[in-house]
Amino acid sequence: MIYYDIHTHQPAVDPEDVAIVNRIIGRDQEEISFPGQWCSVGIHPWYINNVQEQLSCLESVALSPSVVAIGEVGLDKLTEISLKIQQEVFLEQVALAERVGKPLVIHCVKAWSELVAARKSVKPHMPWVIHGFRGNAELALQLTGQGFYLSFGEYFNPQALQVARTGCLFAETDEKKVDIRSVYWRIASSLQISLEELAAILEKNVQNVFPFVR
Repeated sequence: MIYYDIHTHQPAVDPEDVAIVNRIIGRDQEEISFPGQWCSVGIHPWYINNVQEQLSCLESVALSPSVVAIGEVGLDKLTEISLKIQQEVFLEQVALAERVGKPLVIHCVKAWSELVAARKSVKPHMPWVIHGFRGNAELALQLTGQGFYLSFGEYFNPQALQVARTGCLFAETDEKKVDIRSVYWRIASSLQISLEELAAILEKNVQNVFPFVR
């Protein structure tokens, strides 16, 4: 049984697990690409500082075989960066994800209407995955109805998890010092299914949305 962590900031605890390690342009100074390690790369709304330089850096690594997703990107109304600038940078990264044919991993805080409006406007072909989702069932239903995928970490709303339980569901550890296996256990327990059944669901979703991960 394979465990998939689709959004993390550290290597997998168990070498047999599959982790997509996030690299943030404008914050992470070391090499973006990891030999033998899957990663996502993006400009996080908290770390927008030199847009053209950051976009150029992102474009230079986006086609790397190690990069299996663009992100985390997004909109956050609690950061000091203006929402207008965030939206411009977000849309630039959406366009890049479409060009390179890779899914988008999204950070969103209190900007759900703007995010949904952007998706309706862009009509993307690439999947959009909201990471670290902690919203309620009503929001989960709205988002999945618009075609978003939801990724759940250590803490989540059980009713929202039920909404996403089949084709829209992923698991992650984000920045938590926690094993993805414990996240799987929490999700499976909440859904009242076996670990094997959950693993099969998540593996199918990974194959559909992150086809470069093998």
